[in-house]
Amino acid sequence: MLPQFGFAELLFVAVVALIVVGPKDLPVMLRRLGQIVSKGRAVADEFRSAFDDIARQAELDELREEIEDLRRDNAVTAAAKDLQAAEADINAEIMRQSPPQPAAAPDTETDGTETESATGKHVDAAEDGNATRQ
Repeated sequence: MLPQFGFAELLFVAVVALIVVGPKDLPVMLRRLGQIVSKGRAVADEFRSAFDDIARQAELDELREEIEDLRRDNAVTAAAKDLQAAEADINAEIMRQSPPQPAAAPDTETDGTETESATGKHVDAAEDGNATRQ
């Protein structure tokens, strides 16, 4: 951070410059000092401009990458939609070709033979109907 100069400090520097350089050469020296400051500002502006261009280029590169990512995502989304549509077509075709399957048969038979219930026990269907509900 640059130090801040007040009026008193600037007046002191002017008096010292007048004594050291002399009144005859002071305007020439101030003109040279102005040219040096002008060149310094031009270099600083050029540096700032180049830095801003680099920053803009970096932002553009990031935007390009984001656009490419979005395009890739859109391509993946489109491919997923195509696959879902093909799956739906295949499922519809299969459902048209094969009739629906009948519901599963009950655990016990009514002809009096032994069957295995849902609990894994063998029961006689001819016995009491409550035996299968264990």
